[in-house]
Amino acid sequence: MRFIRQIAFAAVASAFIGGAFANPEVGGAPMSETKNIVQNAVNSKDHTTLVAAVKAAGLVDTLQSAGPFTVFAPVNAAFAKLPAGTVDNLLKPENKATLTAVLTYHVVPGKLSIEDLKKDAAMHNGKASLTTVQGEKLEVVPMGRKLEIVDAKGGKSMVTIGDVFQSNGVIHVIDTVLMPN
Repeated sequence: MRFIRQIAFAAVASAFIGGAFANPEVGGAPMSETKNIVQNAVNSKDHTTLVAAVKAAGLVDTLQSAGPFTVFAPVNAAFAKLPAGTVDNLLKPENKATLTAVLTYHVVPGKLSIEDLKKDAAMHNGKASLTTVQGEKLEVVPMGRKLEIVDAKGGKSMVTIGDVFQSNGVIHVIDTVLMPN
């Protein structure tokens, strides 16, 4: 019995770092609170499309700045849900403004944890309204233990991994690309 308690203690202790629980892995890669959003995202095999889009839009320097930012980060499978050819079309240099609008629609100023978003929603009849860096609104709706993000067109995305803290903000991994008007 003592051995089991020691193993349990060791497991909890290894997850607990510097007064906070360690970040979850994303895309098979550890995420570090000491690295910025871009430094962590490039290591996630689930975010290669997002990273390519951020580079094509010229947003790398912005997302490496002090922030803080809350980023709703779509996985590769989220981009694959878009109509055929959409991603390739957005990545063309002549569509940089549209790509930038789509990407900045996934970014909110500030460092908003899942708990912050749930509290905001609770104070506003179950829905939090967020203004994105792009300028339009997103709604956050708690769905039991999960969060649903609703875009300007009524599209819905679920947060699949939340509270991935970065040196300049927080990432919440989502399963669908959010679209502005």
